[in-house]
Amino acid sequence: MNPDTLQERIALIQGKREALVRLLEQPDLGTLRIDVNQAIEEIDDLLDEFKQTFPDV
Repeated sequence: MNPDTLQERIALIQGKREALVRLLEQPDLGTLRIDVNQAIEEIDDLLDEFKQTFPDV
């Protein structure tokens, strides 16, 4: 995979994270809030690992 494609995919993941954060702001989320929180945490971990693995990208 070339660096441009990788950056595009990471940007897509970051966009999805923002969508989850907006979803988390909904007051009627109920128990789904736990799953949304977990998804955000996992995306954050993925992005951190990506930055550690590819610091120049």
